[in-house]
Amino acid sequence: QVQLVESGGGLVQAGSSLRLSCVASGRTLRTYAVTWFRQAPGKEREFVATIRLSNDQTYYDDSVKGRFTAPRNSAKNTVYLQRDNLRPEVRAVDYCAAIMSRPVPNYRQHGGYDYWGQGTEVTVAS
Repeated sequence: QVQLVESGGGLVQAGSSLRLSCVASGRTLRTYAVTWFRQAPGKEREFVATIRLSNDQTYYDDSVKGRFTAPRNSAKNTVYLQRDNLRPEVRAVDYCAAIMSRPVPNYRQHGGYDYWGQGTEVTVAS
């Protein structure tokens, strides 16, 4: 069993930066990858970024390349989402998800993950 807790969301201004955290607890040793998704009200959950823990390989959606990064601190069992140069956004929820022991069939799709956090809300004001 793995628990994921996101934090760091809030109301921020366009052009600023925000760092979200995803802290994992429980039986995390066999975590293969951690992925960030974002969901706006009434819309589907969309891929943002992923990190493969065996080698810290990251992949990003084209919409955030050059603006977001997903570093981790293994000692703290934490994966971050560093969001720079924020664009206006009415409201969205950022989620982290983990898959255990195996690669994801498609890391961009939310259905393949084993554990999810509760999400943290982010609003970017213009």
